[in-house]
Amino acid sequence: MRNDSGQGRPLLPTAARRAAAWCGVVLLFAAVVAVGVLLCVQLSAAVTPVLLALLGSALLGPMYRRLVAMKLNRSLAAGLTSAVLLIAVGGACYVLVSVLVDTGDEILGSLKDAARDLSQHFSTVGTSLNDLATNAKQLIAKFGGTAASGLLAGVGVVAQIITAGVLALLLTFFFLRDSDKAVRALHDWAPGDSAPQLERMARRGFQAIEGFMRGTTLIALIDATCITIGMLILGAPGAVGLGALVFVGAYIPYLGAFISGTVAILVVFADQGIGKALWALGIVLAVQVLEGHILQPMIQSRTVQMHPATVMLAITAGASIAGIIGMLLSVPLTAAISGVLHELRLHYAADSDADADAGTDSSQSGPGDAGPAASPASS
Repeated sequence: MRNDSGQGRPLLPTAARRAAAWCGVVLLFAAVVAVGVLLCVQLSAAVTPVLLALLGSALLGPMYRRLVAMKLNRSLAAGLTSAVLLIAVGGACYVLVSVLVDTGDEILGSLKDAARDLSQHFSTVGTSLNDLATNAKQLIAKFGGTAASGLLAGVGVVAQIITAGVLALLLTFFFLRDSDKAVRALHDWAPGDSAPQLERMARRGFQAIEGFMRGTTLIALIDATCITIGMLILGAPGAVGLGALVFVGAYIPYLGAFISGTVAILVVFADQGIGKALWALGIVLAVQVLEGHILQPMIQSRTVQMHPATVMLAITAGASIAGIIGMLLSVPLTAAISGVLHELRLHYAADSDADADAGTDSSQSGPGDAGPAASPASS
C-alpha cells in the first residue's frame, strides 16, 4: 500500500510562509530605499536644488495661483512669484547674517560668562558650556554637515551654494509655470489606469509640504516676534539676533526650539543674573505653550499630523545623511511621505469596501434569483 499521507502537504506551515513573504517584502523595500538614499547623497548637487525648489513652490504656490486667477500670464505670474521668493529669502538671510555678525561676539561672550557662573556651582556643566562657546565654529564645522563646514572652509563652496540657490530659484519658476504639464506627463506615462490614483497621491504629498511650509513659517514668525519682544523687555544682549535664531530654529521642530530657547536663557543669565534668567525661561515656556496648544492646532490643523517620535527620527536621519540641510528638509519630506501613505490607505480601504459590498450583493441575490434564465426551466 502506498502511503500518501505526506503528499501535497507544504514544507512550512501557513504562518511561517506568510512571515517569510513579509520579510522578503520588507528586505526588498529597505534595499530600494537604501539605493535611493545613496543616489540622492551622490547626486546631492542636483537633488538639493530640486528639494529646495519644491519647498519654495509649496510656500508661494497660493500666491502664484491667485495671480493666475487674476488672468495674468503663467510665465509672468511664475516670474513675479520667484522674485518675491528671492526677495524674501535674500532679505531674511541678510538680516540673519548681519544681526548675528553684529551680535555674535556679544552672544558668545554672554555664553562664556554663563559658563563661568555655572562652573562655580556645577563644575562639569560649566566647563562643557565654556568649551561649547569657545569652540562654536569648530562644533558647527563638525556637526553642521558638508554645507556648513564647506562654508567655513573657503570661497569655493560659497560659489557652489550660490549656484545651488540660483538653480533652485530657476527650478521654482519652472515648477510653478509648468505644473499643469507635469500632470499631463504623469497621465501620459502612468501604466494602465493608475494615472488618477498617482495624481491624487502626488497632490496629497505636495499639499502636505505646502501646509507644513506655510504653517511653520507663520509659527516661526510669531515665535521669533514674541521672543524678540521678551528679550528686549529683559534687556538681553543681541535680542534681535536671538529672535532670528528662533525663527530659523522653528524649521527644525522640537530640537530647534530647544536649542534657541536654551541659548536665549543662558545669554540672559550671563548678563542679568538668575532672576532675569527665570523670567527668560518663563517667556520661552510661554511661547512654547502658545505654539503647541494654540498656534499649531489652529494653523496646521489641515496638514499631515505626525507623531513627535516620527519627527525626531526624521530629523536624526536627515542630520546623519546631509547635516543641517538634511535636518531642514527631513520633516517636510516626511510630511509628504505621510500624505502619500494616507492616500494609499484610503484607496485600498475604498477598494476593500467595494469588494465587500459586491460580495454582499452576490450573496443576497441567492440561487433563486436566476432571472430570465430560470423561466425556460420553469416552463
